[in-house]
Amino acid sequence: MTRSFHQIACANDMLAATLDSAPGSTALLIVSGGNEIRSGAHGGMAQLALRIAEQGFPVLRYDRRGIGESTGQNSGFLGSAEETAAAAKFLRHEQRVQNIIAFGNCDAATALALFGPEAGINGHILANPWVIETSSEPDTEEPTISSAAIRSRYWDRIKNPRTILDLLSGKIDVKKLLKGLKQAARSEENSALSLRLRDALYGLEKDAHILLAKRDTTARAFLAAWNSADFEPLRRNSNIIIETLDSASHSFADVEAKNWLIDKILDSLRKA
Repeated sequence: MTRSFHQIACANDMLAATLDSAPGSTALLIVSGGNEIRSGAHGGMAQLALRIAEQGFPVLRYDRRGIGESTGQNSGFLGSAEETAAAAKFLRHEQRVQNIIAFGNCDAATALALFGPEAGINGHILANPWVIETSSEPDTEEPTISSAAIRSRYWDRIKNPRTILDLLSGKIDVKKLLKGLKQAARSEENSALSLRLRDALYGLEKDAHILLAKRDTTARAFLAAWNSADFEPLRRNSNIIIETLDSASHSFADVEAKNWLIDKILDSLRKA
């Protein structure tokens, strides 16, 4: 197992990439979410790649155009189809692998569902898929959180006996609480992005494995969409696997969440 650094041609630009080589015939492609560089928050993706490669699976990470050490203009996750295709082609050629399983968290998960099949990805691990409408990137602007996600969050708080104590002791801001309840009471339709994701998931079926930190706001928003009437035909006919972890860690940062994520990724790689 060795770690090497590369430049991948993508149209007229170059993607900075890191490859952890290994002898396996199935490889993992990690797609970064938001405007995050390929090492991940606090080096999380670099650590993930190392642990996966130690189990015999090659791993490639890269910076999207206009991010980190890559050239070009950042077109956001909805404009990242060429990057995904270029990275997958490079990984397949460099490591001579038979299968590529791709992992993405947040908007990277949504991008993989949309663009992975055309890039030749054989399997998709989608963590906390992004379905919240915003005019910018998920990590650069305060998003509009769905009412269903807010209701889910408040229901968890109501079930906790400590909430009543916090309310009586003044630890909970009553004005903020009332504002949140008002937002939770709104009726709304699924976002255009969530419906686009739904349509993409129809094409993935057995090739998709969705992982959710169920107390994370992004995961709650996805679950709200998934459980809605718009997704009912997909739920009824789908072979998509959804697994949840009782965690609020969006990036699976704590030890328990990180180990859970690695175990799920290894399961998918071994079954490919």
